[in-house]
Amino acid sequence: MSWTPFRAGAPSRRRAAPRRLPAGLCLAVTLAAGPVEAAPVTFAAALKLAEDQAPELQAGALQVEAARSAARAAGALPDPKLQMSLENLPISGPDAGRLDAEAMTMARVGLMQELPNGAKRRAERDRAGIDVAAAQADRRAVSRDVRVAAAGAWIDLYYAQRRLRALDEAVSTLTPLWDAAFAGVASGASRPAAAPEAQRLRADLEDRRSELVAEVASARARLARWTGDPQVEAAGAAPPLEFDAAALRAELERHPSLAALDAATRQAGAEVALARAGKRPDLGLELAYQRRDPMFGDMVSVGVTVSLPIFAKTRQDPIIAARVATAGQARARREAAGRALTSELEQGLADYAMRREQWLRARDTLLPLARTRADLETASYGAGRAGVVEVTEALTGRADAQLTLLEREAALARAAVRLTHAFGSDQ
Repeated sequence: MSWTPFRAGAPSRRRAAPRRLPAGLCLAVTLAAGPVEAAPVTFAAALKLAEDQAPELQAGALQVEAARSAARAAGALPDPKLQMSLENLPISGPDAGRLDAEAMTMARVGLMQELPNGAKRRAERDRAGIDVAAAQADRRAVSRDVRVAAAGAWIDLYYAQRRLRALDEAVSTLTPLWDAAFAGVASGASRPAAAPEAQRLRADLEDRRSELVAEVASARARLARWTGDPQVEAAGAAPPLEFDAAALRAELERHPSLAALDAATRQAGAEVALARAGKRPDLGLELAYQRRDPMFGDMVSVGVTVSLPIFAKTRQDPIIAARVATAGQARARREAAGRALTSELEQGLADYAMRREQWLRARDTLLPLARTRADLETASYGAGRAGVVEVTEALTGRADAQLTLLEREAALARAAVRLTHAFGSDQ
């Protein structure tokens, strides 16, 4: 394949359409380029991506738009009706089928407009406005759920990555000792049991590494569920582990899920008002023009219709009772949800307190003890008073303590993030 490079001043020619590489060659080029690097995403950026990319929030925005569109038509008068008829046409006798034989034979054209009572139209407008507020409240509740889920997925990925790096560092430190254990057994300097013990310790750490690799992949998949990016890496600093419990309790009554249930309660109340308005009479206006034979003259008719809700006990009252019961159900659900949220918050605070104590114990007690033991065994090994197995066990114990600290910190961070984002202010 040959081509002519573009030269300044050369006559313009029609450019050939760009050629695409075959699919197989594209795949080969992609594989040769290596795996796609994960994009680093901070905690705040992950939450922003979730709010921008989550389909649930896009659906909520469309729900709000639909409610606003419907509200513009709420309370409007029904469409007028056009009436056309041929009236009083003889069909028997000597004048059957004649339009000019009977004085009352006429072509009638009329308009009819129904006028629902004002209470019904006001109730419809009120219900439409509440529907808009309910859609907005539902979207805020969904936004809270999306943010909590994305925050938890980022925390899981962040700490899984940290634990994997810490384990890899421990393995690189222990590898020379494992090799020394095998060499010592081969040379006769160590007991024969040293090699199987070293091999067991190594297998245990490799098992934990396999678990951590799976945790990283699983957490990345969960985060991709909200950010839309399958290749993502948690970067930056983790959110704070501390928060104000009193502020969370103060924000509880403004929780989005409770606001959504409050809106549902108002919707039920609007339905009650709409049902009660059905007991008031509706009006209707009618204007008609009757065209007759010129020898008889034309006519105009004007009429008013009034609905008579005189059977309310079997028609309107049962509907009103049903709407009242539905409104009571909505209030009961709101009360139940408030109690459930209060219980969930208090349980979460108790769980957070427990996990904080465990994390502090691992940081201030377990890890320092493991480090001290590793230092002592290393010094004893250097002085010839300890073997490779003892040093390996001590260093493995230090790695276990480091991983335990990270696991407890991850659990603490997960609890703190859930509390602050599930119960804190949207601001």
